[in-house]
Amino acid sequence: MTDRPTVLFLCTHNAGRSQMALGYFTHLADGDAVAWSGGSEPADSINPSAIQAMSEVGIDITGEHPKPWTDDVVRAADVVVTMGCGDTCPVYPGKRYENWDLPDPAGQSVEAVRPIRDQIEERVRRLLAELGVDSAHR
Repeated sequence: MTDRPTVLFLCTHNAGRSQMALGYFTHLADGDAVAWSGGSEPADSINPSAIQAMSEVGIDITGEHPKPWTDDVVRAADVVVTMGCGDTCPVYPGKRYENWDLPDPAGQSVEAVRPIRDQIEERVRRLLAELGVDSAHR
């Protein structure tokens, strides 16, 4: 693949859903595609329940931190996936947008976060397949 697809995952705090999506995407794409994440109102740290839930499936997201999205990153992405940031998420003409309607894991126990994590994995795998990135063996 000469041009790797790029995806931006956005949510309000960039501490749960978008971080789990980034973790899955990076793991499953294995360098065949690139992803970033950001938030409209970044939190101080990643949700501990999200960290634990991802750790249970062998994906370490502790190296990331909540960060704001920038216009440059949005413009660079082929696909922008929004997750509950509503009107604060940026919209630029010509971009492919998807809205993943997922519960917010903020303040939730790891037991409550696991089903959200599993929905995110399913959606990330589907997105990778649509982008032509083979993640089946991962």
